[in-house]
Amino acid sequence: MLNRIMGLETEYGCLITSESPSLSPEEVGHRLKDYLFQKKQIGIVDLHHRGYDEPPGNGGFIVNAGRIYMDMGHLEYASPECASLLDMVTFDRAGDWILQNALREIHPEDKIDLIKNNIDHETGATFGSHENFLVSRAFPFNLEGLSQLLPFLVTRQIYSGTGRVGIHQTLGDWILLEEGKGSKKDSPSGQSPFQISQRADHIVNEFYQWVQFNRAIVNTRDEPLADPTRYRRIHLLIGDSNMSEFATALKIGTTILVLQLIEEGKGPNHLNLKDPVQSLKSISRDPLRQWIIPLESGKTISAIDIQTEYLSRAKQFLKGQDPETDWILVEWERVLGDLRGDYHHLVDRVDWAAKRWLLETFIESEGLDWNDPWIKSLDLAYHNLDPKRGLFFGLLEENRALRFTTDNAIQLATQNPPRNTRAFGRGNLISHLIHNPSPYVINWAAFQIKGKNPFPMADPYKTYVHEIKSHLNCV
Repeated sequence: MLNRIMGLETEYGCLITSESPSLSPEEVGHRLKDYLFQKKQIGIVDLHHRGYDEPPGNGGFIVNAGRIYMDMGHLEYASPECASLLDMVTFDRAGDWILQNALREIHPEDKIDLIKNNIDHETGATFGSHENFLVSRAFPFNLEGLSQLLPFLVTRQIYSGTGRVGIHQTLGDWILLEEGKGSKKDSPSGQSPFQISQRADHIVNEFYQWVQFNRAIVNTRDEPLADPTRYRRIHLLIGDSNMSEFATALKIGTTILVLQLIEEGKGPNHLNLKDPVQSLKSISRDPLRQWIIPLESGKTISAIDIQTEYLSRAKQFLKGQDPETDWILVEWERVLGDLRGDYHHLVDRVDWAAKRWLLETFIESEGLDWNDPWIKSLDLAYHNLDPKRGLFFGLLEENRALRFTTDNAIQLATQNPPRNTRAFGRGNLISHLIHNPSPYVINWAAFQIKGKNPFPMADPYKTYVHEIKSHLNCV
């Protein structure tokens, strides 16, 4: 992609059956983390506090320059900085592989599963998939600029959502219900509504600074993890954790193009939504998949038409700038065209469509209805990272799901960092410290080895390989 650094953070669910009653998901997370750092020596743990909730030993950087750590009771993997869609998808999948392989090595017989989803059906809890995009400091990070981004993000779920069975009720839902406008109308007897997004029900604000206490579409904390005079990091909380490699690529790719449009002053300014948060939910819950939402102007418009407007601008201003851009434009248009017809045409690319097809097929074959507990179990099974048990992997085996990367590339990405970003230098540093232990402090944009001066890495586009090597060899 043109001049863009990107990254993904994934929080994993953990499912433990009654056959292993002595374990908790949080304990499994700590065991996996300790096994990877202490036994497998895949990286080095933090020796310092990274925050009030990240004490020493809570996690650390690994040899591919990403991070594995515990966050609010969940095991989390943050990818290294990537500069292409291919790398982004590959290193996202590398995190899945690292954790799933570790789980099978330390719990080969236990019924413990890692689930790459965003909801707990039993407790109503949600856990995130956070996206990070580097933009210039001149990006209009104000109401005018972000208002051009919101309609895209709210409607992007029509191809990036992973789908879920049921609705997470909030106080706001019950207030609407009393007015006759609540989601109960979408719940006819014998059916449990199928939504296209897992995160939509849990987003309560358009913008907010803190991640844990008020989930917003866009996190406004100013933490660039780079030179703050040159860069800003756009941190998004709205997305679902995709199993489909194609959906991950399209989600990240389209977002990058829209950010570029806004950065260059070419974003649309006539699509302001009347209520972005409510529109996010209504699109996800619409049983007819018409996805009609109100604009600030009083008009209504479909989510597909909003996406088409962004696509048209991207084709007008960005077409031909590089091969990845052109791939995104072609596939974006193809998906939007298919969304206007039968959703079955999307099963090979879009997670919610694949999941809905699997669930509907099972319901019909077994004579069940949507309220059967079995259906929620299958909802979770779609996201199971075990290739032998995960429903998505069954689609891959049957060639019903498109690939964007390869197994060989993913395997390489578990052991090696990207070679064209700051991650390359950090990955080499991690490998050096594994074999040459010394007290250290390491963050995304800087590190210090005991006895040496701090080493800043303020430019994510530099690899710092030679500079770090010289620094480590200096007396």
